[in-house]
Amino acid sequence: MKKVILLSSLLMAILIVSCSDKTEKNTTVDSVKESKKELKFTNEQFYDADGKFLEEKAKDALMEMLAYHDYPVFDGLRERIWLTDYKKGNYADLGLASVMFVNNEDDRYMLMDIFLLPGQMLGEHMHFEAEGNPAKMEGWLVRHGKSYIVGTGENNRAEFPQVVVPKTHWNGKVTANHIVEANEGYFDSLAIVNSAHWQMAGPEGAVITEVGNVHTNAGVRRSDPTMN
Repeated sequence: MKKVILLSSLLMAILIVSCSDKTEKNTTVDSVKESKKELKFTNEQFYDADGKFLEEKAKDALMEMLAYHDYPVFDGLRERIWLTDYKKGNYADLGLASVMFVNNEDDRYMLMDIFLLPGQMLGEHMHFEAEGNPAKMEGWLVRHGKSYIVGTGENNRAEFPQVVVPKTHWNGKVTANHIVEANEGYFDSLAIVNSAHWQMAGPEGAVITEVGNVHTNAGVRRSDPTMN
């Protein structure tokens, strides 16, 4: 009987310590996030007095965001970042940055990381067959932050008042209106080949790993005709 009581007491003690450790770890993670400097960028910091897009300033902001999320910054990463403001002059709200790790046209597979600043929209676009390659089919894994992934489906925009398309994007218009709120660890994919899709980052920005069959620049068409 004493052995049973001792065993029960030991198991209870282990359970209490385990729960305490988990609570302490969660509290520590939350405290670290709270202690980090808020990510906040203004559009003015990305342009000079003549309105020229300053790519290095944009990369400064991206590197700050990556450090915020403890993204593994390897040697040469900054130099490999490709970015665009779609020639709209509104990079803080409408733009894209990425690193293409592989785009194999022979065996048709690709892998890239997409970086979106807080509240930044990746413009609506579609992928079509081009240069002997099939239309791109793709999926997205949110690694850090949050992304609102938008594509084909029932219009649920009213449920997400925080997702506001900037006027610089086709005068605030899009054709795809089904939003999926994707947090860290969430995977979503393109519903239908050739269909329109876009994304918008949450308040902490987003780091997204994209996988697909193959990417062909010539096959990309954007809904806003001034962005093509």
